[in-house]
Amino acid sequence: MQGVWARLAAAGCAVATLAGCAVGPDYVRPAGPAAARFTEKALPADTGAVGMQAGGDQVFSQAADIPGAWWALFRSPVLTGLVAGALRQNPTLEAAAATLRQAQETAIAQQGALFPSLSAQLSRTRQKVSGAEAGLVGPQAVSQVFGYYDGQLNVSYTFDVWGQIRRGVEASQAVAQAQRFQLEGAANMLAANTANAAITAASLSAQIRAEDQLVAAETRLLKTVRSQFELGAATGTDVATQEAQLANTQALVVPLHTQLQQARDQLAAYLGRVPAEAGLPPLELTDLTLPALLPVSLPSRLVDQRPDIRAAEAQLHQATAQLGVAIANRLPQFTLTGAIGSAPAKIGDLLTPGNGIYTILTQALAPLFQGGTLLHQQRAAVAAAQAAGLTYRATVINAFQNVADVLTALQGDARALAATETAARAAARSLSLAQVQYGAGGIAYLTVLTSQTQYQNAAIAQIRAQAARYSDTVALYVALGGGWWNRDDLPKAPEGLLKSLLP
Repeated sequence: MQGVWARLAAAGCAVATLAGCAVGPDYVRPAGPAAARFTEKALPADTGAVGMQAGGDQVFSQAADIPGAWWALFRSPVLTGLVAGALRQNPTLEAAAATLRQAQETAIAQQGALFPSLSAQLSRTRQKVSGAEAGLVGPQAVSQVFGYYDGQLNVSYTFDVWGQIRRGVEASQAVAQAQRFQLEGAANMLAANTANAAITAASLSAQIRAEDQLVAAETRLLKTVRSQFELGAATGTDVATQEAQLANTQALVVPLHTQLQQARDQLAAYLGRVPAEAGLPPLELTDLTLPALLPVSLPSRLVDQRPDIRAAEAQLHQATAQLGVAIANRLPQFTLTGAIGSAPAKIGDLLTPGNGIYTILTQALAPLFQGGTLLHQQRAAVAAAQAAGLTYRATVINAFQNVADVLTALQGDARALAATETAARAAARSLSLAQVQYGAGGIAYLTVLTSQTQYQNAAIAQIRAQAARYSDTVALYVALGGGWWNRDDLPKAPEGLLKSLLP
């Protein structure tokens, strides 16, 4: 038996001396953009002065880190609970986590091809043969019955001379890495979508309340117009116009209620619940606190922080490794198989000397003619790697654009909110004065109608501008990566996964 093992080892060493290299390009991580800032113009120190009701200034904090639970910065227990519940219960996110585990286990399974395959076999054979089949005649040509046991230990090993298996393992690891960052991105987007849906619901509640207040004011004004009409100080046209104005304002409330319910239904879906079982608490804009500090990561860090960039990078890594596999497929493959065992007549003699058997097979298989299949598969792999590289570049550009757009929007939000606050205060004073003056007969009804329209538009614009400021603050956290590296709530890599899969 020792001689058999020696032959197996010698055959293995003879082929293993060829191994050690892996054909195809080694993956090199692309360099990130050298830009020193995100926006075309230098970023100011803050978003600009706004009124206290709007939340005050927001200061840009350069090179600051992103908190993992950034939604807690709005200091709303309701918002924090909604986002935390969505991350814990959303079925789509749970499906993405299961897909990640699948990819991780597949990568571990792929590593098994790097090692020899070992199997055990035990069989019992019983056979009856005719003596005539063996050329016997006469009395000797009688049927014979015989049987034996066969116990073997089989080993098979494919030598990874050209790195085909290693490149395959590398590719499967990259797939798991891409899936991991797709999960991180999905979690970031779920948190952002939940927060934005809550902000939208709060904004709609505020708009409904403003419209209801306006309906009450217009109802009182209608009574005044009718009184003026009875006294001869107003015309029937004035009465009809105010009735139409009141009806129009009441009609505007209806779609707001519809949108509010739809926003709450969407929140329920994010939380993994059906609308009838949502049980969502109310949320008002006044319950939210606008974060005073806005973290702005260094541009050089964005390629490490954005999950979509990291996923695109992993896909580029996968395509690079698959190119190595395609090249190796065109080269000879070397395989060693062997079996050692015993074939006695009685099972008790399996370990008895004299019944031993063995086989050793070394094989080299070289593709000579495949009709151009392997060549064009290699060319296809080259094109796939080029496409993955360009996709990565486009992802990086889009990410930088996303951050720049949000930073610009935040500055515009501050100015817009300041303007709408000023306009709303002025419109409220104008409407109040117009109603008093009209009641005293000092102005025409048309002036009151104009003041009503201006106040309605200004009040709604102010609420929407305030909500936009909250939403764009959410967008900044997500655009900078969402702080996933500061969270510990997503699946970890299995123990058997190689370290190259870990961050």
